[in-house]
Amino acid sequence: MRNNNKSIVLAILAAALYAISSPVSKLLLKEIPPTMMAALLYLGAGTGMLIFGIIQKKFGNKTNELHLSKDEMPFVIGMIVLDTAAPIFLMIGLTLTSSENTSLLNNFEIVATSIIALFIFKETISKRLWLGIGLITLSSIILSVEDISSFSFSFGSIFVLLACICWGFENNCTRMLSKKDPLEVVILKGFGSGIGSLIIAFILNETINNFTYLALALILGFVSYGLSIFFYVYAQRELGAAKTSAYYAISPFIGVAFSFLIFKDIPTVSFIVALMIMIIATYLVSTDNK
Repeated sequence: MRNNNKSIVLAILAAALYAISSPVSKLLLKEIPPTMMAALLYLGAGTGMLIFGIIQKKFGNKTNELHLSKDEMPFVIGMIVLDTAAPIFLMIGLTLTSSENTSLLNNFEIVATSIIALFIFKETISKRLWLGIGLITLSSIILSVEDISSFSFSFGSIFVLLACICWGFENNCTRMLSKKDPLEVVILKGFGSGIGSLIIAFILNETINNFTYLALALILGFVSYGLSIFFYVYAQRELGAAKTSAYYAISPFIGVAFSFLIFKDIPTVSFIVALMIMIIATYLVSTDNK
C-alpha cells in the first residue's frame, strides 16, 4: 500500500511538471520551428538528467538499479522512434490550435495507452475505466470538430491526437523498461529522440537564432520532459501503464489553467462542454480500483 501511494504521488508530480509544457511551448514556438522545438525539449531532458546522474554519482548516492540489456533493445528502439514522432506532431498541433485545446486533448493519451495495454500487453480494464475511456473519446471528438454544422475537423487537433496515439504506444514500451534504472531510461529517451528530431529539423532546414529561446526550451525540456518522465517511469513499476496514465490525467487540467492565465482566451461553449465531460471521465479513471 505504501509503495502504491508513493507511486500515485510520483504519477501526479510527473503530470504537474508536464502540464506547463503546452502553454510555455506555445510561447516559445513564436521563435522556434516545431520540429526544432521537439528536438530541444528532449535534448534538454537528456542533458539535464545526465548532469543529475553525474551529481548523484559524485556525492556517492549509489543505487541498486538494474541496467538495460540487449533483451530490452526492441522496446528502447520503439520508445525512441515513437518519442521522436510524438512531440513533432504535438508542436505542429500547437501551432495550429490553442494551448488550452491542446492541453485538454492530451487526455486522449489515456485512451491510446489503455487500449494498447489491453490488446497487446493483456492488462485488465474494468467497466469503470471503459466508461472513462468512452467519455474521454467523446470529449476529444468535441474538441476536434471545428465546425459542427459541417463536421469539419481541426487539423491542429488531429496532430495532437496523433501525438497521443504515439505516446500511447510509447507508454507501453516504457512500461517494459520500468524495472530498469529510470535515469538510464530517461537519458536514452532524451538523447535518442532529441537527436532523431534534430536530424529531421535540419532536413527541413529549420534553424534557431535566438539563444535565449534556445536556453529556455532546453530548461523546459529538463523540467517538463526529463523530470516528468523520470517520475512517470518510477510510478509505472507499481501501477502499470494504464493506471499510471489515468493518474497522469490531471496534467491537462493544470495545463488548461496555465493557458487561460497566460493567453487570456475566452473559452467556447464546445470547449466548456468538453471540459465538463473530461472532468467526469478523469474522475472515473483515476478512482478506478480494479
